Amino acid sequence: MGYNIALVGNPNSGKTTAFNALTGSKAYVGNWPGVTVEKKEGRLRGTKEEATLVDLPGIYSLSPYTPEEVVARNYIIKEQPDLIINIIDASNIERNLYLTHQLVELGRPTIIALNMMDIVEKRGEKIDLKALEKRFGVKVVPISAAKNKGLEELIKLALEVCVAKVQIKTEALPLEKSVEVAIEEVITILQDQKIDAHYDTRWFALKVLEQDKEVVAQLNLSSADNQVIKNCIEQLTVEYEDDVESIVINQRYEYITKYINEIVKNRMSHKVTLSDKIDRVVTNRILAIPIFFGIMWLVYFLSIQTVGDMTIGFMEELFGGIGDQVGIFLESMSVSPWIHGLVVEGIIGGVGAVLGFVPQLMILFLLIGILEDCGYMSRVAFIMDKIFRKFGLSGKSFIPMVIGTGCSVPGIMASRTIENERDRKMTIMLTPFIPCGAKLPVFALLVGAFFPDHAWVGPSMYLLGILMVIISGLILKNTLFKGEAAPYILELPEYHVPNFKGVFMQMWDRSKAFIVKAGTVIFVASGLIWFLQSFNFSLQMVETDQSILASIGHFIAPVFAPLGFGTWQASVATVTGFLAKEAIVATFGVLLGVGEVAESDPTLVTNMGALFTPLSAYAFMAFTLLAAPCFAAIGAMKREFGNWKWTLIALGYQTGLAWIVAFLIYQVGGLFIK
Repeated sequence: MGYNIALVGNPNSGKTTAFNALTGSKAYVGNWPGVTVEKKEGRLRGTKEEATLVDLPGIYSLSPYTPEEVVARNYIIKEQPDLIINIIDASNIERNLYLTHQLVELGRPTIIALNMMDIVEKRGEKIDLKALEKRFGVKVVPISAAKNKGLEELIKLALEVCVAKVQIKTEALPLEKSVEVAIEEVITILQDQKIDAHYDTRWFALKVLEQDKEVVAQLNLSSADNQVIKNCIEQLTVEYEDDVESIVINQRYEYITKYINEIVKNRMSHKVTLSDKIDRVVTNRILAIPIFFGIMWLVYFLSIQTVGDMTIGFMEELFGGIGDQVGIFLESMSVSPWIHGLVVEGIIGGVGAVLGFVPQLMILFLLIGILEDCGYMSRVAFIMDKIFRKFGLSGKSFIPMVIGTGCSVPGIMASRTIENERDRKMTIMLTPFIPCGAKLPVFALLVGAFFPDHAWVGPSMYLLGILMVIISGLILKNTLFKGEAAPYILELPEYHVPNFKGVFMQMWDRSKAFIVKAGTVIFVASGLIWFLQSFNFSLQMVETDQSILASIGHFIAPVFAPLGFGTWQASVATVTGFLAKEAIVATFGVLLGVGEVAESDPTLVTNMGALFTPLSAYAFMAFTLLAAPCFAAIGAMKREFGNWKWTLIALGYQTGLAWIVAFLIYQVGGLFIK
């Protein structure tokens, strides 16, 4: 017999870290709301029983206003898991207990896993577990998921509830008398209704009073019953001078506030923590933005131009050696010259040019993962909210953009956590402006060729991307998306030492996705590019400048000539970038035999110098950054928009803006740089 256990908790409570520790799963660990959009499942480790742990989205409440809340509430009510494990951030227990208050109202067996107890101990605080159990009617297990402490006790208790059927059925915590009287009146009316047995009657009645749309839609009441419910609502509204939902919210918080000092001893609410001291600097009104860009510069400098650059020689020799050995083997097999060229120059040359950047990207993903896991990226979202709001965007929009630094596809998909339709569409449209992992090899290639002594050039793409997000916010909020940005609430977690196991898993998952794309999409693209640059329309092998690819390039080159890269090779590379941004590097690798970014490589500088000047190379980088994303990201945009109309509008805006920005960089820059 199988058992289902639901893992529920606030964002930043360490819920997904606990899920990884309890199951051994490689689920992504993030540090902000919205990472876990859909539930994830894994088998509870170290058990003979088929116990499935379901990781529900991070939520603050069970009110169905966001997709995360809908997923979590529907699963708990309709699937009726055998047990709910409520992960609570013990260092922020008062805020987290609001969700607990709602969970016990559902009448399902519930355990509190009091996470981050190590932080509580460092503060000198003490949580009275017995008092917490008494006031909320649930079993409590102290844990530290990041350090694997208390997890065995949690698993043992979970199995006792599921397998041995230890009774811990929860009961709703009492609200004030007037509200309880109204609930009883509604319960009397509901006795004649055919309510789904999955619902707890008291909870259902309370939701009727709150006029929860999903609940009310299930009723078929007479006019008399409707009037009784309306009277109950009006009485409460008059008595408390507020709507019923707000009344209930306030009473839940009042209950928590009443007993919090009994539960938590030596509370540090009046003391300044280390996180507070750090935040005074990194979230400072004046210093926050310079610090952020300084950190991103350091990340780029380490991953691309120093530590990462040390790997270039090894990767060059590796793929050069593979190409030589495969070439020798093919010659021994007496294959035709075109097959030899396709495999060695096309596939190995193109794919090798892209895979050569894997070590650099792994370092980049590792550093970004550390920033996410230690708590800094949550501060960045907080900082950007202040800026974004002035330009018509919500701070919540920055979360998908940060996720998009790895890949635009999950970044775009993360926009579904934004409940405001206006903000969501703007976020989908603007997220690809942030440099993703696929664009970084293009920047690294051009920086290595034209700007080896200017460490600011690579990180400036982040600055340009964010600047275009802000300018676009101004443009779009006064044209396509009129209105004010929705408010954004973000809870800042305590700074802590990153969970390096989770960070390394995240780095590997992102790197693996890059490698898989290079082994599939780029593999095919490299072969196709080699074929097109080797044959003419009569399918005869010709010189590159007489090939199909050259003909296509010459046809589209006038579009890019005002941007400074009107050669057919650069024009073709720009177009192949719509297939996959890494294909730009693969295109140059096939056409010019370049893919390494070693600063000392004279071939790189010479060959790339035939296509670009430093100014036009920077314009090319800007166009690559801002133009329509790859096919996979376009598909994600289509899914999130729900139609082709908005998708085509977004692609037109992105590519049009990219052309204008690159044009201004080249033409205006040409007035100052000769």
